[in-house]
Amino acid sequence: MRWARCLEAIAWRRTSPRRRPVVRPRLLPLLKTCHATSKYLKIIVSFGGVTNDQKEEAKNHGMSIFSWEEFLIMGGDYHFDLPEKKKSDICTIMYTSGTTGDPKGVMISNESLLVNISGVDSVTGSVGEPFGHDDVYMSYLPLAHIFDRIFEEVFISHGSRIGFWRGDVKLLVEDIEALKPTVFCAVPRVLDRIYSGLTGKISSGGILKKTLFNIAYKLKLDSMRKGIKHEKAAPFFDKLVFNKVKERLGGNLRFIVSGGAPLAVAVEEFLRVVTCASVVQGYGLTETGAASFVAIPNDISMVGTVGPPVQHLDVRLESVPEMGYDALSNIPRGEICVKGSVLFSGYYRREDLTQEVMIDGWFHTGDVGEWQPDGSLKIIDRKKNIFKLSQGEYVAVENLENVYGVLQEIDSIWVYGNSFESFLVAVINPNQQALENWAKQNGIAGSFSELCKNSRAKEYIISELIKIAKEKKLKGYEFIKAIHLDPLPFDMERDLITPTYKKKRPQMLRHYQGIIDALYKTAK
Repeated sequence: MRWARCLEAIAWRRTSPRRRPVVRPRLLPLLKTCHATSKYLKIIVSFGGVTNDQKEEAKNHGMSIFSWEEFLIMGGDYHFDLPEKKKSDICTIMYTSGTTGDPKGVMISNESLLVNISGVDSVTGSVGEPFGHDDVYMSYLPLAHIFDRIFEEVFISHGSRIGFWRGDVKLLVEDIEALKPTVFCAVPRVLDRIYSGLTGKISSGGILKKTLFNIAYKLKLDSMRKGIKHEKAAPFFDKLVFNKVKERLGGNLRFIVSGGAPLAVAVEEFLRVVTCASVVQGYGLTETGAASFVAIPNDISMVGTVGPPVQHLDVRLESVPEMGYDALSNIPRGEICVKGSVLFSGYYRREDLTQEVMIDGWFHTGDVGEWQPDGSLKIIDRKKNIFKLSQGEYVAVENLENVYGVLQEIDSIWVYGNSFESFLVAVINPNQQALENWAKQNGIAGSFSELCKNSRAKEYIISELIKIAKEKKLKGYEFIKAIHLDPLPFDMERDLITPTYKKKRPQMLRHYQGIIDALYKTAK
């Protein structure tokens, strides 16, 4: 019945006087491909209107096409017995992002999906913060991504409300403010944007406001480090200082969950203090579900980690000798391997790839973790995202991008190196406001695109990279020696990133190959 009510609500919203059905332009290119798909595709249902010409064209290909309203009427008062299903039956095939090659079809069983959903509930329930009917979930990640899908199904199971963004990441904070969600799942790139925006406003707020903020921030963080929960750490300053940030994010946030990639410690710590919400990192893959690990809310000691494993799976680390990681050392480090009913059932029509990652029942994630004394896990590397420089030093590129990426002057950074060169270079999407402010202070005129080509601007960005590299005590070969400033953000249109903003490194190298060659040539 709940699904029936959901369908009725969707139908009402789409056919109410404020939103009349319109002919979907996407039907036209779809119908043009029908000659190649009619062997399998028999029925098309459009949420918009359908013209008689479109119905005729579909008929010529041996198919039928219906509007959403026609589709609802077709069901009538008929009642059908649903087929009996088993736990092991495949519920869905979900494709991976394709960051290291072609996307793979991950077959997920009914059991795996249900165990993952119950696992999320068990974590929040165990700390006295259960999800419920009154929660509002903000969805902006792709619906076909495991992270968003699991969380949406958790909230559907509770009868909670779900709101969807407008599709523009620059307007995401406005969407959050309008929806007033209680739970928000995000990837680090989006949280980095929020962090940069907030710190930028604080820096330009005047000496009095800046001093007050710093005092409030230090006092609250110190209290949280003593084990006091965030809501009791500094209630006076929450009302006086941090409430403005809370209201900017809708005013009702209870949880911010970060996943998809490691979140920088500085960003996580900052958001834990200023948002007045529990900010936690989680870890999981399409093959293991969205929440294999989740940090314990309100535990500041778990900053920088993805927390302990959830109760319904087994985890072990496997040594990676070629990278110097020993799972049996005093500080255990190695490839993360997962076992249990949460696992996928294999890659669709790719048994060869399934056998590569499934060994003796253990799924090999390709990610490298480090156990912490409190039982939580820290993601420290990726087996496939390392390369060796010409002098023989290994570089963990994702770690470096996380270090450099916290700079206010940078929106996104791609670090590159190879075994034929002795130093690193990078392509950077600079923060437009930060770069233009710097240019104004230094008497440099020009458009944003012109500033990106300016040699003094590049020198300025490199100087900031060097500062943070020294601050974080990076090794000499981890310093970036040459950069290219690209005013155009890394995007999906050029196939440079996935829908969750992960970099497609092979594609980025192909796209920027000429620029990379020029950087090495001029920097030597």
